[in-house]
Amino acid sequence: MVQVKPHFLLIEPYYGGSHRAFIKGLQQYLDFEFTLLSLPARKWKMRMQLAAPWAAEKIISLVSAGKRYNGILCSTFIDVAVLRSQLFYAGIKLPVAIYFHENQFNYPGQITDPGQHQFTAINFTSALAGDFLAFNSHYNLDAFISGIRKYLKKAADMKLQHLVETVIGKTEVLYPGIDFTAFDNVPKLPNRNKTPVIIWNHRWEHDKNPHRFFASLVELSGKKIPFQLIVLGQSFQNQPEIFSWANERLKEQIIHFGYVENREGYARLLARGDIIVSTARHEFFGMAVLEGVRAGCRPLVPDRLAYTELFPSRYRYRKGQFVRSLQQLLENFTPFSNKESHQLTEPFSWSNVAAAYEKWLKKLVKGKHLK
Repeated sequence: MVQVKPHFLLIEPYYGGSHRAFIKGLQQYLDFEFTLLSLPARKWKMRMQLAAPWAAEKIISLVSAGKRYNGILCSTFIDVAVLRSQLFYAGIKLPVAIYFHENQFNYPGQITDPGQHQFTAINFTSALAGDFLAFNSHYNLDAFISGIRKYLKKAADMKLQHLVETVIGKTEVLYPGIDFTAFDNVPKLPNRNKTPVIIWNHRWEHDKNPHRFFASLVELSGKKIPFQLIVLGQSFQNQPEIFSWANERLKEQIIHFGYVENREGYARLLARGDIIVSTARHEFFGMAVLEGVRAGCRPLVPDRLAYTELFPSRYRYRKGQFVRSLQQLLENFTPFSNKESHQLTEPFSWSNVAAAYEKWLKKLVKGKHLK
């Protein structure tokens, strides 16, 4: 008798960046059947508010056409309580797993937003409504649980603190797998650069703290510290003005400045670097730095956020010490060995984490089929 593979619905209303890479990894490395429902990565607030009824209509249509699924895996851009209520009224019972790439309790807003609570509330009620929850780092999980505790304390006349334990009871940490193939396929350079090349490959947004990064480089340039620069990462219509300023101010040191859509081209540029840095104000995981490390760059990251889980202390700088630490690296640079690169990154490759994801999703199958 032929054994039928479990079939899961993947729902991603913000299909871009690390969310898209995660979905592609699941589809490539897990021995399951998947059907993807996705929307482009834009208008995140509207996605959180309205993607659930959109997805419910899609699922109802698929089931009406005779399709059958073992469960749903979605990101936090889905209001799971709304999704399940809509499916319930259509007679559809599907278990739901949620993957938390981020959480709204701990996202640093650029301005004070009085409406932010609606999005933290969606995160919380989704966690209550989901069957299984996974977070991409212990930092992300701890920040979420801390946020829930503070949130529930606001309801002084309702005893709801026990719900924190309810959420914890169905939660685990699963690091997102990374496909390092493109970086491993780049021919290794026989010699590194005479002048160290610094890589910055994060989203062009305020939470990655580009002001701190570029101001530090201008300071080092003023001290006549030699370096070259490659700036990558996804940019958006309303990008911080600091990028235009830095592109002009540091033009003598710049090798490349801008987003590269092609992953092979991106990997080749990373392979030209020597040092990859982060000045992030918030980071729930740190995939961009791990990609740079796999390409042969030495990491220099904050001694906080999710980076404390990824890198030993010798690669982290303390608060207020970024310029000093980067200067020391530039003045005393030693090439990063292939052995060091693989030791730091291989634990996060899809080949190493796929089994944990298969085990997690199989929980949805046990006794929870569509009826």
